[in-house]
Amino acid sequence: MDEPQDPAELRHTPLEAEHERLGAKLGPFAGWNMPIEYEGALAEHKAVRERVGLFDLTHLGKVEVRGPGAIGLLQHMVTNDLRKAAEGEALYNLVLNDGGGVIEDLIVYRIGPERFFVVPNASNAPRVLRMLEEETATDRVHLIYHQDWCFLAVQGPESVHVVTTLFPDAGALGFMQCLETEYRRRPMIVTRSGYTGEVGFELFTYEDVALPLWNQLTSAMDPYGGMACGLAARDVLRLEMGYPLYGQDLFESGTALEAGLGWAVSFDKGEFRGREALLEQKAAGLPSRLRGLKMEERRHIPRAHYPVFSADRVIGEVTSGTFSPMLQSGIGLAYIWPPEAAALGDVVEVDIRGRRGRATVVDPPFVDRSPR
Repeated sequence: MDEPQDPAELRHTPLEAEHERLGAKLGPFAGWNMPIEYEGALAEHKAVRERVGLFDLTHLGKVEVRGPGAIGLLQHMVTNDLRKAAEGEALYNLVLNDGGGVIEDLIVYRIGPERFFVVPNASNAPRVLRMLEEETATDRVHLIYHQDWCFLAVQGPESVHVVTTLFPDAGALGFMQCLETEYRRRPMIVTRSGYTGEVGFELFTYEDVALPLWNQLTSAMDPYGGMACGLAARDVLRLEMGYPLYGQDLFESGTALEAGLGWAVSFDKGEFRGREALLEQKAAGLPSRLRGLKMEERRHIPRAHYPVFSADRVIGEVTSGTFSPMLQSGIGLAYIWPPEAAALGDVVEVDIRGRRGRATVVDPPFVDRSPR
């Protein structure tokens, strides 16, 4: 799932010994030694879609931005309008370069009038922190990088029953809402969010209570047939929802509009990095557009970098692909260039190791699992 790395250079989750005890297959991901799967990606995918699963996501970044200048700093750095987020609410955001290319996608939680909690991807957390530090020119903003915090996610239809066993107030949260509470006298942030498309919660607190929290959540899952889940299942779950992944579907050479994420860009909020470039591209027309592909034959599974054809002309390239257990077919995301080369509903072909497979161009999500 990631580039080969020297095991001695990998960072370690505080739950690594527990993952080993559970028989997890561990592997390098974004500089961390992470659980890839336990009982298998298909079994773990099924648990999340039908019951409940527990993920260790400690590798993701955790940065608090606080102070009277916090909202001004973030408004200039991210694409969405944080004034729309009331205390206890969150917004999906992008960080762009000057050309409108995607440096990072992340969620910003407003946990207080002048306090925000930012969760970047693991590989980009140091860069996001540096960018925040560069924007922080006064004492009106204070940054806290929670390197000693863990991050657990409980996802699936039964997740409400599991999480409210420990945190009853979490049951009142709506999608993309959050609250502050305590666990074993340690501060904690509980959010109603996730990367699977299911009802789910994400839990942030100090690493020194990670093991008892994991064990209590595991015990609370037992009556519902829940299981520990790894990053392989998470990748299939997110792709069924059409959620783009930074480094595969999002990158600096492609803009937010090309990625189909214009809904997360608030042009009318004022200046932010990349705004002018996006406005120019919007007026001129997009050179490419990220689309979904659903394969016609079960045996055809698209993978990253496979070319997309219309007749004998290359019109795109797959960025992410997998076999969907829900649909029993291959699915993928691909950039089509120019966008009009293949409209929604058109049939294209994906070159799968020298053989063509037919696919329909669709607008994700591939499966209907709207947050409830």
